[in-house]
Formats: sequence, structure tokens, C-alpha cells
Amino acid sequence: MLMRKRVYRYISFLILFPFFSIAQSDFFSRLADSALTLTRQKVVYDLSYFPIAYPNGDVPKDKGVCTDVIIRAYRKMNIDLQALVNEDMRSHFSLYPNNWRLKTTDRNIDHRRVPNLMRFFSRKGVVLPVSTQANDYRAGDIVCWQLSRGIMHIGLLVHQKSKDQQRPLVIHNIGDGQVMEDALFAFPVIGHYRYSK
Repeated sequence: MLMRKRVYRYISFLILFPFFSIAQSDFFSRLADSALTLTRQKVVYDLSYFPIAYPNGDVPKDKGVCTDVIIRAYRKMNIDLQALVNEDMRSHFSLYPNNWRLKTTDRNIDHRRVPNLMRFFSRKGVVLPVSTQANDYRAGDIVCWQLSRGIMHIGLLVHQKSKDQQRPLVIHNIGDGQVMEDALFAFPVIGHYRYSK
């Protein structure tokens, strides 16, 4: 009887897997499109600390940094990274980077820090290979980079390609607002993730 149940589950998995894969693929496609819409919003790069609502809080809509691109793209998919990161950090605070020597969580800023998002995506999402091969990257992927002076950066890949059609373009905010650029290999890649709830 137990063997029959296992066989039934396996057959069910094989039947449903293509539908699950299509749904997942469709999710990341829509996520990439949601990031693209952010480029129509005029945003000034602003590193300021903002007290924000919780859950679904956001900094003023005309301000933001690189992490806000990710947060806003996911929010368009009805996924609140502010709440999800906060909940995970409250339950597993010691697993998150302690770069800021904090003793507890901060709903206003924790989800807006690249190291925290990297830890969250590595815990709750899929960690993908970090490589220099453009074919390893797809629309909907989250990529993190190491900039100079220890600064980390994050962006989201879209369907649009570079002029030579070799690389997916990136939606990010590295100082000029929420823009789409050929920036996948502009800096050393240190993280590559896919996340859906």
C-alpha cells in the first residue's frame, strides 16, 4: 500500500511538473515586466533613512536606492519583501549579517540593505551559479555585485537585450534613478538568485 502511494505521488508529480514549471516561468516573466515599468517613474537616488509604514511600506515614490527597485518590482507581484524579510530576521536574527551592529530588527531599513536581501534570497529562494556566461542569466533573475569600497549593489534582469544581443539588460538604481542598462558584467557578480513566494 505504501509503495502504491509513493508511485501515485511520483506520477502526480510528473503530470503536474510541466504546469508548475510554466507557472514559475510566467511568474519570472511578469516580474521582469514589473521591473521594466519602474523605469517610467522618476526617482532620485537617495540614501536617507525613512520611517515607513508596515507592512507594505515604501519610501517616498520619487526617491530610492538599488534595493527599492527589487522591493517595488516584487510589490507589483503582491509580494511584500519588507514584511517577509522582517519576519525571517525576527525568527533567525543571528543568521543575518551584523554589519550595522544592531541588536534587533528595523522594519524601516532591514529589507533595503543588499546583504540582508542576499541572505533572504539564499534562504528562501534559489541560489543560481555566479558566472561570466550570459546564457546563465535570465529575465526575472536577481543579481548582486561588489562595487568599490565594500559597497554592494543589486538589480533585476529583464527580457530586453544588449545592443549585441548577448546579455540581458538590468533594471537598477546606481545613482541615476530606476533605469535599464547593459550592466550585467559591469562589476563583479557576487550573487545570483530567483525568488517567488
